[in-house]
Amino acid sequence: MNSSSPPGGAVPEPPLWEQMATDARNAEGERLQKVLARAGFGSRRVCEDLIADGRVTVNGDEAVLGRRVNVEVDEICVDDAPVGILPGLVYYLLNKPEGIVTSALDTHGRETVLDFVPSEPRVFSVGRLDIDTTGLLILTNDGQLTQFLTHPSHGVEKEYIAEVECGQNGVSNGALRTLRDGVELEDGITAPAEVGQLEPGVLRIVIHEGRNRQVRRMCEEVGYPVIRLVRTRIGPLRDTRLAPGQWRELTVDEVRALSSAVDIDALDTM
Repeated sequence: MNSSSPPGGAVPEPPLWEQMATDARNAEGERLQKVLARAGFGSRRVCEDLIADGRVTVNGDEAVLGRRVNVEVDEICVDDAPVGILPGLVYYLLNKPEGIVTSALDTHGRETVLDFVPSEPRVFSVGRLDIDTTGLLILTNDGQLTQFLTHPSHGVEKEYIAEVECGQNGVSNGALRTLRDGVELEDGITAPAEVGQLEPGVLRIVIHEGRNRQVRRMCEEVGYPVIRLVRTRIGPLRDTRLAPGQWRELTVDEVRALSSAVDIDALDTM
């Protein structure tokens, strides 16, 4: 047997240079439990228990107690849900009024959604609502979460209430079936949707895609143009108390719920 081989078939220790590199990485950054506590997962002791139970990963690897992280580059997940832990991240929920533009800057000088929330730090909308559509809109400076929520391969559910033009009998069963199964639009057939008629001419529509003016185009294609459109839910987020033009910050639990709403398996293919 080679004198350098470990006795009894034991796994050899990594080379000294590799141990030194690992120690150097671990010496940088903040302790993981401190970062999780700051993100709202509980006290440091609670966060230590999360790590010890194997529920926390860093860059895809199961974390261990004592792990240090660099919040600028490391991807941290709890129960497979990405955690927004960069300092200075903000998350706003706005009830967008009618006539307001969903953009950072309007070339015609019209009021935009950014006029309703604090100017610092700078935020961007997660997805869009056309100028005539009202309802819930998320604004944040968390680019990673925005990418996850808007990526077409795993868009979260968006629920709308649509008032449409129709007779006293409401929308026909055939049109409802087409809306549910998929509508042929100029940019392709739409994915299956949840569609119900709450009362004649008032539809509840839940879609997973984020095409431009999608709900309006779907309804018009089946012969029932939209008169009024309101987005009432984004994934797990719903708030009936926000008046048009009002906004509030999302809670830590709501941010976690949004992260959990993302299809993690789909993220691996990005």
